[in-house]
Formats: sequence, structure tokens, C-alpha cells
Amino acid sequence: MQELGRLADLPEGYREDLTAQNLVPLWPSLRSVLPPGVPSRRTRPTCWSYAALRPLLMRAGELTPIEKAERRVLVLANPGHGLDKMQASASIYLGMQLLLPGEWAPSHRHTPNAVRMIVEGEGAYTTVDGEKCPMSRGDLILTPTGLWHEHGHDGDQPVVWLDVLDLPLVYYLEASYVTEGKAQAVTRQGAERAYRSGGVVPSPVFSRTAQPYPMLRYPWSEARAALEALATAEPRAEVVQVAYVNPETGADCQNILGFSALMLRPGESLTLPARSPAMVFHQIEGESEILVEDQRFRLAPADTCCAPGYVPVTLGNRSGDRPAFLFLADETPLHKKLGLYETRS
Repeated sequence: MQELGRLADLPEGYREDLTAQNLVPLWPSLRSVLPPGVPSRRTRPTCWSYAALRPLLMRAGELTPIEKAERRVLVLANPGHGLDKMQASASIYLGMQLLLPGEWAPSHRHTPNAVRMIVEGEGAYTTVDGEKCPMSRGDLILTPTGLWHEHGHDGDQPVVWLDVLDLPLVYYLEASYVTEGKAQAVTRQGAERAYRSGGVVPSPVFSRTAQPYPMLRYPWSEARAALEALATAEPRAEVVQVAYVNPETGADCQNILGFSALMLRPGESLTLPARSPAMVFHQIEGESEILVEDQRFRLAPADTCCAPGYVPVTLGNRSGDRPAFLFLADETPLHKKLGLYETRS
């Protein structure tokens, strides 16, 4: 490839004249923004051990009352982006959030989309746009852009969940902000029961208010059952995976990030092809091994790791007699909307 001129090749006076007019020559930096063949990536293969971070999260509960934290979260930051950037990938933010018995995280709404993957504990709930969503291990709860949400805890043990937001992208677009609100009145609960059977939705014959997010809570018990049923119905399926979608439209459940659950049969190993979006893996049940480039991670329950785009990822179930279940988040919807999505052999 042709070697391009360097900034140092230009006379100092000329460079100063450019700077005075807020101008920058492109050619010295062209290869950094348009590298040949594969994009530049700051996202590094990274793993966060829940056993290691949990004591620090509980200590945060002792050190900082909820009134001073609003949201008591430890951010899972990728060192490739710099810890101060609070990014797991270019578009994904991850955080472990703690709510103690009797606490209430006040109502607010914000422009970034968020989901909550429940990690441990019972008795807590999230109220989203008036719908009370109980939190149990493995449940996925949506808090889409612009919807009021708050968290409360009526139980007697700590509750922890994994936050997944598209905050880095929304912040980069200079569109990230929050609006504080008052406690919500609960107007409904259990709306997800209307979509319990695949292919069956409430009849449009009756007048219903169109909801862009008709299903806010995806119970793990039902997602797990769907994975087991798929494994039984399709014993030769290369991948046992289900997507979290809008039950009315079949589209991704949110606009920017995609979410799914994957089951590894006992002893199973599979390689996901190199795709453009970065990916996050969170262990719900069982134990897995994940190989990303030259990094090998052994995931125990509640461990989380991320992989950059454009590299294959190999997943393996470390147990020979029990399935393993993982929650996946990736940037696929965003890449497809932008026309950037690609898979490489």
C-alpha cells in the first residue's frame, strides 16, 4: 500500500497556519481512520469475575448509602478503552448494580436504552412506565429510552443485576441525558403473560393502545424452557440459541443492542464466526470456557466477558453431564441499521 506523507513533512509555518484556521490535513492520519482490511479496535478480550467483584460491590453498599449514590454500580470497564471511559466496547456499557433490602432507587428516565440481567437475590423489582417487574435470577428486564423506571426492594437479601446500556454511543452522539421524576404508581403487572406462547399474541380485534415495547420482562424460566425445547426438537442444530424480541413485531427488543440466550449441551464446543459487532457473554448457569484471539477465559456463574468484533469466538461447556446457559448482548441491530454488519469466514 502506498506510503502517505507525515505531518512532520510539512513546514512548521504551514502547520501553524492550518491550526489557526481549525484545519487538519487528512493524509497523515488517513490510515489510522481507514486501516486496510480490518478496522482499528480498542475493545480487548476482557473478563470480569463475579467472585472477585462481589465483595467490592457489597463493600460499596456499606460505604455509600443509596441516597448518595442514586444507582450503586461498579462499572465493568474495558482497559482497551481506558477505565475512565466506562465502556465494555465501542457501544456497550456494563455495570453491576446493588440494591439492599428496603432501598429504593428513585424514578428517572434517560435517553440511553438499558436492560437488566438479574444476577442474584429475590424480592426486588423494577417499575417501568407503570409496570412492576419482579426480579429473579436470569430474568431480562427492559428500560427503553425515555421510559420512567425505578427500583425497589421488599426482600431480605442483597439483589444484584447486570446493567447493559448503549450509553457509549448515545453519549458520543451528544444525546445522553437524564430527567428526574417522582415515584410511579403501579398500573399493571405480569404483562409478559400475554405473550407466553410463541406465535400467539393478544388479538388486535379489541382496542389496545399501541406500545413500542409491549413486553418489558422476559422471565428466565421461560427462556430456559425454550432453549431446552429447541435442543430437544432440533438435536442436530449447530447452535441452540433464542433471541429476545418484540413479540408484536418479531424485531429486536431494543433499537441499538441485541440480546439472546444460548445453551451449550453437555461437553459441547462451538465456534461463532468472526462478525463485525462486539459481543458480551454473561454466564447464567453452569460453567463455560471462552477463547477469544489468544485469551482463554473460564466462566463460572455470574462471570462476564466481552469480545471485540471481527474475531471468531469459541465457546465450550466445561461440564460433560450438565448444560451451560449464557446471556449474550451485542451490537448487531446497530450494525445492520448502519449497513455495516458482516460475517467473515
